[in-house]
Amino acid sequence: MIRRAAIGLASVVAVLLGVHLGVRAASKIVPDPVHFSTLPVVTENGIRRAGRSYVRSVDGILEVHLVGSPEEIGAAHSVLLHDEMVATEGVVWRLFSEKVPSYAARALLLDVAGFSYRHVERSMSDARRRELAAQALAFSPDPFLAHFDTYQRFVYLTALYDISLGYERSPLVGCTTFTFGGAAALGSPILARNFDFDVDDIFGQKKAVFFVEETGAIPFASVAWAGLVGVVSGMNRDGVAVVVHGARAGPTRTTGETVVHELRRVLSTARTTDEAIRALAVTDPLVSHIVIVNDAAGHAVAVERVPGAAPFVRALGDKAVVTNHLEGPYASDPKNLRIRQISSTLPRRARGDELVRSATQPVGASDAITLLRDRQGANGASLALGDRRAIDALIATHSVVMETATRRLWVSEAPHVLGKFVAFDLLRLFDGGMPSDVPHPELAADPMLTDGAYDRYLRARAAAK
Repeated sequence: MIRRAAIGLASVVAVLLGVHLGVRAASKIVPDPVHFSTLPVVTENGIRRAGRSYVRSVDGILEVHLVGSPEEIGAAHSVLLHDEMVATEGVVWRLFSEKVPSYAARALLLDVAGFSYRHVERSMSDARRRELAAQALAFSPDPFLAHFDTYQRFVYLTALYDISLGYERSPLVGCTTFTFGGAAALGSPILARNFDFDVDDIFGQKKAVFFVEETGAIPFASVAWAGLVGVVSGMNRDGVAVVVHGARAGPTRTTGETVVHELRRVLSTARTTDEAIRALAVTDPLVSHIVIVNDAAGHAVAVERVPGAAPFVRALGDKAVVTNHLEGPYASDPKNLRIRQISSTLPRRARGDELVRSATQPVGASDAITLLRDRQGANGASLALGDRRAIDALIATHSVVMETATRRLWVSEAPHVLGKFVAFDLLRLFDGGMPSDVPHPELAADPMLTDGAYDRYLRARAAAK
């Protein structure tokens, strides 16, 4: 009896192992051959260089310049930021292990996800596949091979934003953006946003600003983290600024253009908001979302994207605020109604509308930062620190203010929206070649960092866990 039970158990294990190996084989994503020369990294005066690409630290923010063909950009990315990429990806796998303690359950989830998204690479452009292939080849040593091969893992990580938005409690449904133009803007049209990505502090503490000069494309800047040269918040050399907000409506798909590549393509090709709108209509998205665009002329729009549907464009006028719910053809979609019900999108929108209406004087960068740091509720109601109904819920991975006419990009230092904002001059950085000794302008940190309020908040939050 015991022997038969043991044989039966062994048979079940063998079948499960066979299924696991079969699913992995069926899900495998193999890159096309790429050819490039891996240049040695040379460090001098705090600047790491690999050919024409380089990286340096500016007040704790990584300033990363990537130049050349897709293959050159991918390879330079890995050799210049290898250790930082290991640190950020390591957090992803650590969090996965903490959320799913069972090894068997983790293996099952990876098998299901890998098989479901095995064709996601097919929707990527040839240039992006070549870049990821070179990035994978240059990423050595790779401490995460036990999960997936390097290239396949990089493909999945590129689509992680889209995959995350498919979950009911996605940490990406929480962003707030303000736009100003015309008489409402002081000196330059503005796009200011909080990128709320409440996963781990490393994505904010180790943020990177990428300055990408791809051969044959418009140069652009993107605020992200090591390992991601796609765009969630960015502006190009011609003053087109774009950000993405999580939303939910329509079908759930496993193929389509990933958000970070969609916005990168827009910045690489569009010189005006109208051109950006046309670029967004070229491909079908992988997941529903909202893209906010502003350009050097102050033409601001919100573009609602739903898989299988034409983009819906909402004009934002001279001043507006956008959160996470759809207001166009999919406003009554059950998924969108659910977002309105369970998330903080409506309270943040109500408070943002109040702030926009009260902005009777032209708004500049420092004024926009004040809006992003607002922690009150509608009608000025008092909210506890960290309340998700606040525009600043103390969860932002990064905050940016983009002055589109002057091409100045302000980026927050950690933590969240509280650190000082550092300015990057796109015209100087793209047109001036290697970095100079010209200091970056700064705007002051939130007083919460110096008056002890933030430390008390952290202690109280830790004690409540």
